[in-house]
This record gives sequence, C-alpha cells and structure tokens, in this order.
Amino acid sequence: MQRRVLLAFFLSFLVLYAYQALFIPTPPPNRGGPGGPSGLDAVPRPAPASESLATGAAPDTAPIAGLPTPAASAGFAETDVPEGPPVVAAEAVESIVVESDALRAVFTNRGAALVSWQLQRYLDDVSGGPVDLVPRDLPPQEPSPFSVAFADPALTARAAAGLYRASASTLRLADRAQTLAFEFEDAGGLRVRKEFLFDPASPFVVTVSVDATLAGRPLVPIIRWGPALGGVESSSSGLAYRVGPRGVLDGRIQQDGALTDEGTERPDASDVTSRPTYEGLLRFAGVDNHYFLAAALPGNAETVVTFRAVPLPPLELDGDARELMAFDLALPGAAPGAELPFFLGPKDFEILESAHPALVRSLDFGWFAWLVVPLHRSLTWVHGYVGNWGWAIIVLTILINVVILPLRHKSVVSMRKMQELQPEMKAIQERYKHLKASDPEKQKMNQEIMALYRERGANPASGCLPMLLTMPVLFAFYRLLSLSIEIRGEPFVGWITDLSQADPFYVTPIVMGATMVLQQRMTPTQADPMQQRIMMMMPVMFTFMFVFAPSGLVLYWLTSNVFGIGQQVATNRIIGPPKVRTVRPPAERRSSADRRARKTGQRKG
Repeated sequence: MQRRVLLAFFLSFLVLYAYQALFIPTPPPNRGGPGGPSGLDAVPRPAPASESLATGAAPDTAPIAGLPTPAASAGFAETDVPEGPPVVAAEAVESIVVESDALRAVFTNRGAALVSWQLQRYLDDVSGGPVDLVPRDLPPQEPSPFSVAFADPALTARAAAGLYRASASTLRLADRAQTLAFEFEDAGGLRVRKEFLFDPASPFVVTVSVDATLAGRPLVPIIRWGPALGGVESSSSGLAYRVGPRGVLDGRIQQDGALTDEGTERPDASDVTSRPTYEGLLRFAGVDNHYFLAAALPGNAETVVTFRAVPLPPLELDGDARELMAFDLALPGAAPGAELPFFLGPKDFEILESAHPALVRSLDFGWFAWLVVPLHRSLTWVHGYVGNWGWAIIVLTILINVVILPLRHKSVVSMRKMQELQPEMKAIQERYKHLKASDPEKQKMNQEIMALYRERGANPASGCLPMLLTMPVLFAFYRLLSLSIEIRGEPFVGWITDLSQADPFYVTPIVMGATMVLQQRMTPTQADPMQQRIMMMMPVMFTFMFVFAPSGLVLYWLTSNVFGIGQQVATNRIIGPPKVRTVRPPAERRSSADRRARKTGQRKG
C-alpha cells in the first residue's frame, strides 16, 4: 500500500511534467540565428485584420444583430494624406506622458494611441527596467493599443493617421482623478474624440471613451489592441507553469444561438485559428500571460471580441521567437462616447479583486481553485507579519503540516501495524502459493488475511488514505506558487534572489532530495529489499524534476519533508519499536490445531 502511495505521488508529478512538456506550446524556431534570415522580413507579415476576418473560419455562433464588421487598419505611412485637410489637429507628432507611483504611460498624438505602459514596481527579467505591457519593435502595420477601426477601411486609416490635439502634454497623478483628451477633425467630416480617465485609487485601470462621427452621423468604433502582451512574451519549459500571451474572456458566450452559463475561456493561437470571434455578455475580455493582464471590462454588456495570433521574430539574435496575441473589441449596443474601463496590470489577487471582482477569474488555478484561493489568502496574511515571502511559505507550510499531523500520525501507526503483520501474512500466502488464482480454495487465503486484520485491528487502507488526502494541498500549493506574481522577483536568503525562479546553484533541490531519502528510510515499509531499492529511485526523480521548479515550491516541499522527519521521530518514540512476532511453520500450526480439535471432541464425547 505504501508503495502504491509513493507511486501515486511520482506519477502525479510525472503528469505535471508531461503536461508542461507536451501541451504548453514551445517557442517557435529562432529565425534570427546564424545561417538564417533575420529582422522583420524573415517573418511573413500578418494579414490585415479585415483579411483575417474575411478568410478565417466562421465562428460557431451567429453574429449579434447590429454588429459592425471589424475592419482592419491597413498600414499607412506618414506621407498618406487623409481626405481633406485637418480642421482640429496638432501641428506635429507629440508624446504625452502620464505618470504616477505605480505606472508610467506614454501616448502618441498620432492616432491618439498608447505606445508604452510601464509598471514601476515590476522589473523586466531581461532589461532590468520596469515591465512594459506594450511590446516593443512591432511591425509598422500592427495597430497600437486604443487605436480605433470602422466599417470603412478608409475611415480607419484617416483616424489612425491623424495628429490629435491633446488636452495636456503631461499628467502627474496624485490624489485626484484626471482626464487626458485627444481630438481630431478633418475637412471630410470625420471627427474623433478620445478620453482617458485615470484614477489613482485604481492605478492599473484606465477608463476609455470614444466619440466618433462622420458628417455629424455617429460611428460605431471598434477599439483595437494590437499585439499583446509585454512582460513575459514567450513560453518556457521546465516544471514551472509558464505560458506566453493568450486570449481570456469571462461571461456568457453565445454558442449555437444561445448563451452559455457563466464561465471563463482561454483561447490560444490554435483556438483562434478556427474560431477568432467570441460574442456574448462578457464581464471582461482581453489577453493575459503568466503574470500580467490587459483586458476590457464591459460589465456584462453585449460584447464582440476578435483575437488574432501574431508570430514575431526574436528581439535578440539568439533569443526566442515571440508568439503574441492581438484583439479587437466592439460594444454594438453602447451609446456614442460610452465609457469602457480597461485593466492593464499585474495578476495580483488583491489588485485584481479591487479593480473588479470578476478579474480574479483570470488566474488559472485549475481544478483546485477552491483550495488555492484560501491558501493564497493565508499566505498573504502570514506575509503581512513576517515581511518575507520565503519565510511566509515556510511558516504556512508548518501550519498546514500541523493541521494534517493527526492524519500523518494515523498513517504511520497503520503502516507500523501492517509491517508487524508482514511475517504472518507471508506465512499465510506461503501455504496457498501452490494454488492457482482461479482455484476456489485460494479464497481462503484472503479470508485468513482479513481475519488477521480484524484480530490485530489493522486496516491496509488507513495507511495510504491519510497520505492521499494531503495530495490536493500539494497540487494547490504548486498552482499557487507557480502563478503568484507576489513572489516574482522576491528574494529569500543568500543566493535565492527570486522565489519564482529555479535555484541557480541547485542547493535546495539537492537538500530536498536528501530529506526524501531520509524520510523514506524512516517510514515503516512492507516492501521486500528489491522493491525498497526500486523505491529509492523516486527521490532521485523528484530531485531532477524540482531542479527546474520555482524556488518557492522547492522551499515548500523541503519544509514539509523536514517537518515530516520530525513528526516521524516523535511518532516512533510514542509507539515504540516494532513488535517482532515469531511465526511457527505451517506443519506445526496444523498439528497444534489438530490437537485442539481432538481435545474438543473428547470433551463433547
């Protein structure tokens, strides 16, 4: 039974590793390496969105009535001249900076679009500077965030090429909400006004409104968000669960002419090839990656969102190719100039919850979300006292092990009983080994074994069941520590400078493997010497897998092992050494039974 439990642990981690290796998409080949083409010309340029929507597979749902066709903004050069001279416009290209303690955003008045959104408190792994959620070095035909599109591509190009007049050159956010407005109008009758409302109380939320008219007639704009998302742009291998950008939307999605129940969809590049457009009553829709999110918050309004995969070459010569995801969003039933909040920030549980309660669903905690959420709240609570995420993991691990201590104690006691019964069980099995499995007499062996269990108060299931009950905690902690941005870039002690990254010197995985060996030697076992030698390979396998795991996860497993060793020592002292029972040979037991039967018969006679 103990062998099966350990094998279950091993297979569980093997499944996690296999899932990471087989189902998480690997980065495309490096197209900028030696001997191959380099630069943007090495990658076929993505088709404009109008072409991709026209040639892509039809969505599974019928379009919502009144939906404008999501037209693409074709690429334009600065020499393009819109229809008619500008009436309300700026004289030159300008950059407008919006800054606070949490972020630094840069807008351009060319199209009134966003060109940079830096998170001041989160550092980029490569550059060392603040994380920028707007990817850099994009092809010129790709739209920037908060570009607009209309049903007429010519109007889209005019709106994108215009030099908008900004209401301010800089904004410094302090203690009150402020608005940055852009306005453009040309002699052809196209007028577009964009407003961006920033509230320091929600530093990662910007509320956008677009009011567009043509000759006084209102237009239904489509808000475009080009390739997203910066911060973590490509997949990576290893035990740590990491993915590049993918779509994410939550709400009731139209399917086969009807709205589904509320749920969360996460379409990746392969999904959007067959189904690029999703329609329904959505609470949020956008693109996320491992740690960050850019999403609109329609608030259960009628929404249409179209995703498009954008493969790009690597930023560095020997770097990974980038697999980004773009999206366009429209609110067919919204009034002209309606406000639409956007969240652009970290997938921090508390930040997401304060911005909008539905946003916490962007955290893909999987099947164990019911357990991960309270674990996350507990870890945050402990961190509030200790001030270090590494020590918070250790303290919470100890608290968890204290809670499951009775289960572990019961498991060890049960395994000790089974160990003591092993000689007698083998003697019973020895008596029936000459019988075939189909022989009805073979059933007597099972009956004798069960009678032995009842006589000694042993239960084979009670040894493994308590250990199996602890497995959900292990998987929940795995998901928690693999996805929590709170531990990203957080140091522990000495050489561990980032709990979300693997131990650079492999110290903690090796020590963890040693504690597994020690704990396995101390645990009562029923296995024969050959099986014990085979089981000793499991710590080696676990050590190898944890070499690539986040340091925070290794720290949890190491702490749990050390606690388990201490608990094993205490339990062994409480229950004492194993009782050695002398098993008589089968012939001797039969003769004794015969003598007892004869004496019983004589008394009755």
